[in-house]
Amino acid sequence: MNVLVFLIPVSLILGGLGLAAFLWTLRSNQYDDLEGDAWRILSDDDDMGSGDQGRSDP
Repeated sequence: MNVLVFLIPVSLILGGLGLAAFLWTLRSNQYDDLEGDAWRILSDDDDMGSGDQGRSDP
């Protein structure tokens, strides 16, 4: 039971830090364009090339 005196405040502090980090991400607009990132990774960019151009084979 003495361990609870230590574990409860630690868990409350960690939970508060997690909540603060989540609120910071909301305020800094991290979740504004979720669809854009999903479509951007699927699009083909012609200026990127095929990926083998910068590769050097031994």
